[in-house]
Amino acid sequence: MNRLGNSGVRVSPLAFGAAAIGNLFTEVGEEQAHEAVSAAWQRGVRYFDTAPHYGLGLSERRLGAALRAHPRERYTVSTKVGRRLEASQGGGDDLANGFAVPATHRRVWDFSADGVRRTLEASLERLGLDRVDVVYLHDPDDHAEQAFREGYPALEKLRSEGVVGAIGAGMNQAEMLTRFVRDTDVDVVLCAGRYTLLDQRASIELLPEAQKRGASVVVGGAFNSGLLADPRPGATYNYAQAPSELLDHALRLKSVADRHGTTLRAAALAFCAAHPAVASVLVGTRSAAEVHDCADQFAATVPTAFWQELRDSGLLPADVPVPAEEPSEEPSEEPSEEPSEGSLEEPS
Repeated sequence: MNRLGNSGVRVSPLAFGAAAIGNLFTEVGEEQAHEAVSAAWQRGVRYFDTAPHYGLGLSERRLGAALRAHPRERYTVSTKVGRRLEASQGGGDDLANGFAVPATHRRVWDFSADGVRRTLEASLERLGLDRVDVVYLHDPDDHAEQAFREGYPALEKLRSEGVVGAIGAGMNQAEMLTRFVRDTDVDVVLCAGRYTLLDQRASIELLPEAQKRGASVVVGGAFNSGLLADPRPGATYNYAQAPSELLDHALRLKSVADRHGTTLRAAALAFCAAHPAVASVLVGTRSAAEVHDCADQFAATVPTAFWQELRDSGLLPADVPVPAEEPSEEPSEEPSEEPSEGSLEEPS
C-alpha cells in the first residue's frame, strides 16, 4: 500500500473508479455493480473512488452497499465536493450529463465552505459511512477563485479536525493541479487523462512538482476513455470520437505491443504506474470481467524491449520514466490472509 503525501492514508497501487457503476453512459444492474466491487476486492484492490456527480449519487450508494461486508479499516474511500446535489422535479433523464439515471436531482456548482460540508455530509449518508479517507475538489476549472479561497480552506479545516485523512483536487487537466500542489498543502491530486501513453503533459510540471513537495498523484484515465483499451475506428478519446491522428498513434502503439507479446492495455497501465510520484492508477470498470481483465493487465510485466522501441521510434519521449523489467519471483510458501492468485495488494 502506498501512502498519500504526508498523510496517514494508504492506497492500493490499482484503484477502482466507481463512475461506471453509477450508470456512466449505459445502465448497469445492481447485481453487476455489486459483483464488480466484489471482484476488485478479490483481486486486492483496496482503494475505491466515487463522487456525487456519478449517477446523481447512485455510484456512492452502490459502492457503500458493496463495501459494507468488509472491515472499514481495510479499505480507502475517496469522494468529491464542488457539485452539490439538489432535488429536482424536472423529470427526464441525466444522459445529457453522461449518466443513464432519472434526473431526480440537479447539480449546483458550490465550492463554498458551507457547500463543501453539506456535500460531504450527503455523501456520507449515501455511502452509509461515518467517514471517508480522501476528499477531492471536483473539477474546479471554471471556479478557481472560490475553490482556492473557500473550498480548499474548508477541506484543510476538515483534515485538521480529523474528519478526513487526506485532501486534494481532481481534474482532467494538469495546470491547475500544479497550482494546487505549489500553493496549498494538498496531500494528493487526481489527474485524469493527462498522463498516458498518448498525453504526457502532466510530466512537464505537475509530476516533478509533486515529487519536489512530497505530494502524491493518482492517475485516472489511463486508457484516455477507451482509445488505448481498444484502438479502432469510432473509439473514444476524452469522451468524444478520437481524431484520426490520435487513432493512428494508438494503432502504432498497439502494433509495437503485439510484436513484443504484450497488450496495449498492460502497457498503458504500466506506464502510468511507473512514475515515482504516482501512488495509484484509477481504472473505471463496470463488471467483474472488466475488473479481472484490468487486474491481469496491471500485474503483467511489459518487456523492456517494448519501451525501448517506443523511444527509438519517437512514439514515447525519452525523458519519461518507464517500468524496469523485473525477474519473476518464486512463489512464497507462507500462507496468505487472502487468496494470492492475481492479487495486487502490497504489504503495508
